[in-house]
Amino acid sequence: MRRHIHETAPAKLNLALSVGPPDDGHGMHPISSWMVTMDLVDDLYVTRLADESISRYAIQWQDDAKRPSDIDWRIIDDLAVRAHQALERFANRQLPVQMRLEKRIPVGGGLGGGSSDAAAMLRACNQLFELHLSDDELRHVAASIGSDVPFLVRGGSALVGGFGDRIELIDNMPDFFAVLCLPEASCSTAAVYGRFDAMGGAALRNDAVLAATESGRFFNELAEPAMQEVPTLRDHQTAIEQTAGRPVHVSGSGSTLYLTCDTSMEAGALAAAIESTHKLPAIPTRPMRIDARQLELIE
Repeated sequence: MRRHIHETAPAKLNLALSVGPPDDGHGMHPISSWMVTMDLVDDLYVTRLADESISRYAIQWQDDAKRPSDIDWRIIDDLAVRAHQALERFANRQLPVQMRLEKRIPVGGGLGGGSSDAAAMLRACNQLFELHLSDDELRHVAASIGSDVPFLVRGGSALVGGFGDRIELIDNMPDFFAVLCLPEASCSTAAVYGRFDAMGGAALRNDAVLAATESGRFFNELAEPAMQEVPTLRDHQTAIEQTAGRPVHVSGSGSTLYLTCDTSMEAGALAAAIESTHKLPAIPTRPMRIDARQLELIE
């Protein structure tokens, strides 16, 4: 009897993000960030196949996705597929699966959708094939896929440092609601980091990130490079701030903009106002632990 798993892959927000100069060894930028997972999710369905089978993969957009785009990347380049193959190498065995990934998180939005899909695939295969890998072992595999993937293995709220490999979980989830605003343009992470370097970079501000977890004063050192790379982001930010009467932030390397609210009702009303006034898709959301949604395992 085949076994099936449905895993949710939540988006992440960088509530505070400081970036250091590129490492001389491989050119990657160390970060210091306060990350939190949100209840905007992709859905991952994985079926365990017979041992002699060949894995197959499919990706599509959910009907309720607010900003779908062309799925124009090769299937072998998808991060969930790469995660599956990395886990096979780590386990030193074939793990034949049928994967169906149904996306809601926009591509190129700075919300970590692809990274979260990869982490969900690691969790799903660990369960389906009874590998009994610890979270630390899954994070080790995750580090070979992308810098956000180790955090998204379990998500929640955490201070993330280094190249995504240093994770300090925060017990208490932040208590706020947010509205995610989704401009048409997407941001190339590499291009935004290139702008950051051209602006002179900066030293890591670990203390400022830690202080943000206590004060709730969010910041993002990639916001200005992202708005230089995609100038319409600044126009959207200014217009939404005038409508909402509060600061509007950039998540990660963009292009998603977000603002925070105290209540679900307020977030819903602001999302509706932004969609009506600015013709931008807007999603009310809130922080979510990954284990807050029951993993569905069907024998």
